[in-house]
Amino acid sequence: MSGQRPRAVSKAVAVGKHVTGPAGGLTILERLDLEIQAGEAVAILGASGSGKSTLLGLLAGLDSATSGEVWLCGQRVDDLDEDGRAALRSGRVGFVFQNFQLLPTLTARENVLLPLELTGTRDAARRADDALDRVGLTPRARHYPRQLSGGEQQRVAIARAYAPRPEVLFADEPTGNLDQVTGEHIIDLLLNLRSDAGAALVLVTHDPRLAERCDRRLHMSSGHLEQGS
Repeated sequence: MSGQRPRAVSKAVAVGKHVTGPAGGLTILERLDLEIQAGEAVAILGASGSGKSTLLGLLAGLDSATSGEVWLCGQRVDDLDEDGRAALRSGRVGFVFQNFQLLPTLTARENVLLPLELTGTRDAARRADDALDRVGLTPRARHYPRQLSGGEQQRVAIARAYAPRPEVLFADEPTGNLDQVTGEHIIDLLLNLRSDAGAALVLVTHDPRLAERCDRRLHMSSGHLEQGS
């Protein structure tokens, strides 16, 4: 229906995250509210230690909140165990890490293919090849991570995240380990794939170039979230 509000693919309601260590208790996030709509690109900025990566992990179902509710792809995840959260993420959520997290004993193609095979994707081989082609790495498909540059490894990681055609992609400092020129290419790639796939894109970044090209910019400060410009 025309004028309908976009669907929230990720939502936090009064979410808190508290940890206890030798020095006592620490509040990382406190009563935080956030909605990510289908198809939008959102950048989360803030100083180191402000809670950005913790928030990203909670929204993606990689971690559990201490209080509040977290919803992912229409289902509440904060009351699921680790296996339940993994099952919900499968095929619907992609995650790109700053340090790539590729398996060193697998080729680029095998790194993209493995998650698809583990989830029983019927056209796994075709999807893997298509994802590598879309990031421009078909000629490097049979190379191992140690044979690839940092930018190429990040492109493999992006291909792996996008190959299942997720509803939402989370990325933690995707340009943090890259030089400026390579970082610009990764920014273009992330936003182009997001546009093509219609997936929401949620980024934690210190990179103002990347943040400026997102639909929304949010700022974390001491566990609180503020709207950006």
